[in-house]
Amino acid sequence: MTAIRGEEPRQERRGRTRRNGEGSIRLRADGRYEARVWVFTTDGREVRKSVYGATWDAAHAAMVKLKADALAGKRLPATGATVADYLDHWLAEVAAHRVRPSTLTSYRWLARTYVIPYVGTKKLARLRPSDIRTFLHRLKNVCQCCALGKDAKRVERGQPARCCARKPRQCCGSFLSDGSVRYAHRLLRAALEDAVVEELIATNPAKSLRISHRYRPKFTPWSADEAKRFLKTAREDRWYALYAVALALGLRRGEALALRWSDVDLVDGVLHIRQTLQRTAGKLRFGPVKTDGSERTVAIPAPLVKVLRSHRAIQASEREAAGNTWREYGLVFTTKIGTPIEPRNLNRHFERLCERAGVRRIRVHDLRHSCATLLYDQGVPIERIQDVLGHSSPTVTKSIYVEATRRVQQDAVERLGFLFDE
Repeated sequence: MTAIRGEEPRQERRGRTRRNGEGSIRLRADGRYEARVWVFTTDGREVRKSVYGATWDAAHAAMVKLKADALAGKRLPATGATVADYLDHWLAEVAAHRVRPSTLTSYRWLARTYVIPYVGTKKLARLRPSDIRTFLHRLKNVCQCCALGKDAKRVERGQPARCCARKPRQCCGSFLSDGSVRYAHRLLRAALEDAVVEELIATNPAKSLRISHRYRPKFTPWSADEAKRFLKTAREDRWYALYAVALALGLRRGEALALRWSDVDLVDGVLHIRQTLQRTAGKLRFGPVKTDGSERTVAIPAPLVKVLRSHRAIQASEREAAGNTWREYGLVFTTKIGTPIEPRNLNRHFERLCERAGVRRIRVHDLRHSCATLLYDQGVPIERIQDVLGHSSPTVTKSIYVEATRRVQQDAVERLGFLFDE
């Protein structure tokens, strides 16, 4: 008898006795072949798994691979856990021991606000690349206030409706930035990669996806004139020394707020960056710096040494005036009673000061960018700027923090002026 293409000859199949665990293949009513074999799941249960193929050979090959994976120790994921279940586990048991507290806070907020509402009810074992692609598309192209009913929740709390809960409905256009969408993708990809390691899923469905990058205008740091105008306005402010240090030495906001007098040597003119201050889980906490390279020693220019000496004298007067209400933390920059400065209060204060100085409003962190660009404009090599900022690579310094000013560009192109000598 002539066998159907792709199908084992019927007589040969009929005469064979299958061994226990060998599996079976049958032709389905829809024309596909189904191979079935017993395998173990990650929770220790033995289940019968089906794989399919357009031909007998294809189904047989799929079954052989499944059995080979089983012999190699790979187990099928348990089908009960949802994406939300696993994210809760991952954040508490994996990420909490791997990332900084501030990063963990961001992860938890992102998972709770966006990831879980969209894909949280999906079974972890059945999450597909197409599900994640749809999720990322909706994050990028759908108003999140409308999609997640944020305005309706305001009404439930007794607050007035602002947009999509109003009648007639008014969309506020709350779209996520490209950076936020990429962050959500990275979070999900990292969590699912650990699910693969834990043998809860066979492959990472988020790994092969690529997100398009839209053009974003590059941030323009302050010019030397803007920096001078700001510092001149801030000179009589009690936080003048803080802004001067951040701008002249390129410290991160948390690094400046966590700076201790024990880390400052005004005799030799150096300071040591050893810790940072951030608000995590609702509390201000001191913690390690961002990377190993971020722990660094930076020289203090002579004018800034003078500023810090004056600031220390002012702080001594405030300590005496506060009396028993003073709380000693040994910090360089404090409130009027010695406690750490709330980062959000610094942001608000900085914005008001920018307005008073008549300069472009930037973030406190952008003082770091401005420092890098101003140093570059003065002819300081990228490698030295890298040391000041505490970057692991000069590539990071050049690609993210340094903006080539017009003066630097003009100086560069004018070096070819000899070509036009007559």
